[in-house]
Amino acid sequence: MPDSDKLAIAAHLHVLLRRKTGRVTDTEWMAANAEYALEIVRFARLRAQEDNAPDLAEWADRLDQAVHQAPTPAARKPLLDVATQAVRQRLAPPPPPPPPEVPRYVGGIR
Repeated sequence: MPDSDKLAIAAHLHVLLRRKTGRVTDTEWMAANAEYALEIVRFARLRAQEDNAPDLAEWADRLDQAVHQAPTPAARKPLLDVATQAVRQRLAPPPPPPPPEVPRYVGGIR
């Protein structure tokens, strides 16, 4: 599912939660972070049961499906490893210059 769709679902759920419960959420973080999104889904489903709000449960289900359809991100490298590699590349000596071009004798004998 495209990120724009997840963001749209998160925004709609944000508006519902704000109206029905007074809860303010971060829509961009909800679309980007699966752990946060699943916690908001759990909260929305709980409040949907307590407040008898089927539309809140419906949008929570949509967000849940969007999060579970998203591909799992590739294994991340620790930031320290990435930074260390970048520093090593900057500190590495420059490659040796190419050997000077030897002039070639072109033309006739002088």
